[in-house]
Amino acid sequence: MYKFDEKKIIQDLAKEFNFDVCKITDTNLPIKTEARLKEFIELGFHGEMNWLADSYERRKSPLNLWEEAKSAIILGLNYGPKDNPLKKINKKNLGNISVYAQGKDYHKIIKGRLKLFSSKLISKLPKEKKTKIKVFVDTAPLMEKPLAEKSGLGWQGKHTNLVSRDFGSWLFLGIILVNHSFEYDSQEKNYCGSCTKCLDICPTDAFYKENKLDASKCISYLTIEHRNAIPKKFRTAIGNRIFGCDDCLAICPWNKYAKITKEIHFNENKYNFNLNELLNLSDQEFRKKFTGSPIKRIGRDRFIRNCCIAAGNSKNKELIPTLENLIIKDQSFLVRGAAIWALQQLDNKNNLKNIKRRHSSFEKNKDVLAEWYV
Repeated sequence: MYKFDEKKIIQDLAKEFNFDVCKITDTNLPIKTEARLKEFIELGFHGEMNWLADSYERRKSPLNLWEEAKSAIILGLNYGPKDNPLKKINKKNLGNISVYAQGKDYHKIIKGRLKLFSSKLISKLPKEKKTKIKVFVDTAPLMEKPLAEKSGLGWQGKHTNLVSRDFGSWLFLGIILVNHSFEYDSQEKNYCGSCTKCLDICPTDAFYKENKLDASKCISYLTIEHRNAIPKKFRTAIGNRIFGCDDCLAICPWNKYAKITKEIHFNENKYNFNLNELLNLSDQEFRKKFTGSPIKRIGRDRFIRNCCIAAGNSKNKELIPTLENLIIKDQSFLVRGAAIWALQQLDNKNNLKNIKRRHSSFEKNKDVLAEWYV
């Protein structure tokens, strides 16, 4: 060890760059982590996220991603909401967007800080150490949550997400891999006990066992990653969730210790989630409205598809004219199909038959036509 305290330098930098928690661990993940990943992919629970299967070899160990990596600095940034997200589920005229996406894109914010953190860390460590660093925020083939658990930052709950005694479910993670060793923190104990609230609340029964998630059934996957029509068996369960789902996170009892985020970027809640307004967004309007938001990456068509499902679950007949317009005029087959399903949840049979007759006279997409059941 050097005369100065390297760990203190790292912790001081974490405070300087406004991270809420910082832990350090080595890069050797337990065997069970690789086994879980392998099972997840072999059972097809990754759905259309083929990049998970394609990157399996690199993902299963940080050393496969970067063979020089000896240490992982785990940085947590609190994005705790003001109100319990579960309160929004019953507001059927509003689209419910996951807490993490209600402000600016955390990837860009955290990555910028990690780069500044890394540059300053290199400048503070002895030159003879020849420090090399790589930074990651949720987009590389790196298993952040197992590393965070090993570092003592929290533990992976039965819903597979990270839980913290100090911040509950609400931590964004940034990872810095370094090519030499430090003094490491101890792994956190799992405090879930016999509680299964996160499993029981899932609207689509996406958890088939404790710590076992079928992502292809998860509402976050269905509304964000899934590129095609949302399977009919999940549509009613989706409710008013139009981008992600927080149910298993929000129900966790450890949230009683959570804190409201101090980050203005994550606490803006600047978007109007009125369904009628959202359903009428053009591509240009969508891009403008969600500039700087993670919502923008799924594109207008998938987003409006999600809004149509929420409209169908809203029981709001005032949305009928908007849905009719989407069926007749929208250029996206995804939107037209979802709008047909939604309209059939709200309108009377006589009007539905008229709309179907008009629509069927020009619709060429068989999957869209198959959405009609009147």
